[in-house]
Amino acid sequence: MRVLGASAVEAALETEALVEKLREVFRTAVTVPPREHYSIPVPNSPDATLLVMPAWQENRYIGVKIVSVFPGNGAKNLPSVMGSYVLISARTGEPLATIDGRMLTLRRTAAASALAAKYLARADAHRLLMIGTGALAPHLIRAHATVRPIREVVIWGRTPEKAVTLARILHSRYLTVTATTDLESAVRGADVISCATLSREPLIRGEWLKQGQHVDLVGGFTPEMREADDVVIERARIYVDTPVALKEAGDIVQPLQSGLLMEKMIAGDLAELAQGRCHGRSFYNQITLFKSVGTAIEDLAAAMLLFEQTREERTTLR
Repeated sequence: MRVLGASAVEAALETEALVEKLREVFRTAVTVPPREHYSIPVPNSPDATLLVMPAWQENRYIGVKIVSVFPGNGAKNLPSVMGSYVLISARTGEPLATIDGRMLTLRRTAAASALAAKYLARADAHRLLMIGTGALAPHLIRAHATVRPIREVVIWGRTPEKAVTLARILHSRYLTVTATTDLESAVRGADVISCATLSREPLIRGEWLKQGQHVDLVGGFTPEMREADDVVIERARIYVDTPVALKEAGDIVQPLQSGLLMEKMIAGDLAELAQGRCHGRSFYNQITLFKSVGTAIEDLAAAMLLFEQTREERTTLR
């Protein structure tokens, strides 16, 4: 059985190839049972969440990801999200690979947002606002820059020093990256707004949005979490990664519960976009919103691509 650590995952999963792999797998038949959530008490910290996420393609692969989310880890200088992924043969049941689940999750999550942006963000979008400075932020920035001509990036975080540090790391001759403490102005000036936080209070205000923007909400994965306010929901054409978002994502669940949003108002999901069963951006000035909560389909697609690429590399070396 192959063991693929974080560095191997990051090196092998090139963004453009992964985005196309996600599109391919969203077009095919994949069985995805409901994922299981378990709340784990943590002394002197917010409760943690344990997620078990299986998926399989008949006669090809089975995959299971086990993920832990410890919101209090930031105070300990530890990642909030960690996990492992096991890839298994769907023909024999043979374990094929154990994969670093944290890096797999970071790469596939960013690629899913990039895939959505290919359908939903304006083709000329070149200014990106990144809200959040956690582990996902650099992956989301690079992924969006892969599918759209992003040349300017502004980073906002609750801790300004972290935003400054991340901007310094990512700034290059090809990408101008700066930090800001003025979130409102940054939202107003962006073409694409990507948000990856654990916030329980809205950070993006609908009154700040301008026509033609694309909003990418990544962080909130429970009904209690919220990254955008009701005005954002009212103004945007809304898409989700999978229908699970209607039950788990606070940015969708809370407006549904209040009656502000109805299920029929959700324009589509990634499978429908990939299969051409729904339309993406309809006109230049439209405001679009993509809400992801993550799905085992994305994990399986990334693990398949990773396993097949590393197998080819080994064969070449021989």
